[in-house]
Parts: sequence; structure tokens; C-alpha cells
Amino acid sequence: MNDGNDKKNNPEPVIVRLDESARNEAKSILFHAYLREPTFQYLFDHRRPGYEQRVRATIRELIDLYLDLNQESIGVMLDNTLVAVAFIGDPDLRLNLADQISWRIRMVLTTGFACTRRYLDYHQKIKEMLPQPLAHQLPLMGVNPQYQNRGFGRLLLSAVERLCADNPRGSGLVLDTGNSRYLPFYESEGFRSLGKIRLGDFEDHVLFREVCPAEKQAAPG
Repeated sequence: MNDGNDKKNNPEPVIVRLDESARNEAKSILFHAYLREPTFQYLFDHRRPGYEQRVRATIRELIDLYLDLNQESIGVMLDNTLVAVAFIGDPDLRLNLADQISWRIRMVLTTGFACTRRYLDYHQKIKEMLPQPLAHQLPLMGVNPQYQNRGFGRLLLSAVERLCADNPRGSGLVLDTGNSRYLPFYESEGFRSLGKIRLGDFEDHVLFREVCPAEKQAAPG
């Protein structure tokens, strides 16, 4: 017999849209998600002093950019705690990243010219791999380290895919990772490789999954 305490002891995760109030929590989650990510270590020169500050600055500037441009951002809440976040770019947003002049200036001031240039060159290479018509982008996604390996990443990614399906402007969803141990997870979610980008002594993987518009998914077979 259920006495009503099960939900208190085992709260259900809830998908929420993020707003300004979640900014600091999102920064913390993403900082820990990307600090040891090989792509960030290469782009922002982890061997040089100040690497953690450069990662914090980059996460901050990217979050501010996506919020300022009114892009979709969602998270997973568990018992009033934000445990995972994702920022979703419209199909043409990443293509215009280099044209965000004020963002570029802040990046140069906080991470340095060389790191900013390397970051923009990296995204130019991703641009050259993007499918046509263009896809939504998933530039930032992370799970609080204390809540990893509990299915929240998969839950969040499914919610991202549903949002993309509601927007017919894109052909699907593109993400990238320099951590090869994540590849089986993304492959199990239906992602396929668009190509690889050589970054120093490793390769960054650019992945794509077609996401059908919601009305197409609902149509009878």
C-alpha cells in the first residue's frame, strides 16, 4: 500500500524552461561539465595558467549570449534542485557567432585573442560540416556531477529533441564532443557522424540526428 511518501523519498525529475534566475546554477553545472572536456582543454590551453578562469569566462559569455538572443534553454529539476541544463541554438545561430561583435570583444578581454580566434576557427570548421537545410545546435549541455549516471542526460536530450521537432525551421540536431566515451550514448540516441575535427593529438566528433517536425511524427504511417 502506497502511504504517499514514495514521491517524497523518490521525487520525479521535471523538465523546465530556464530564465535569468537559473543563470548562476547553469554556469556552475556547465563549468564542471566542460572543465575536463578535451575540446575545451585544447581550445583554451589548459597547460597555461588561468585555464579555469578562461573556462568560466567562456561559459558565462556563451550563456549570456544565448539568453540575450532569446534562444531556448531547458533544464531538469529534481526536488527543487537544477541537476542538468541545455542551451539550444536556432538553425542559423552558430553560423552568426563570429558576427556577434560585442561577444567577441568580451571573449578577447576575458580569454585572450589567441583562445578566441581558436574557438571561432573551430566553429567555422563545424559550419562546413552542417547539413542542409540547417540543423538546430546544442552547444552547451551538462549534468551536475553529483547527479550523473542516473539517466538525467538522456531525459534532457529527449526533451531537446522534442523542442526541435516543434520548430520546423531545422532539419535536425547537431552536437559535438571531444570525449569519445560519450559516443556510444549518442549513437544509442540515433546520432550519426558528420565528420571529425583534428584538435592537437585528438579528434572532436561532430554528430547529427534528424528530428522530424511534430506534425510529421503524429501523422499515420
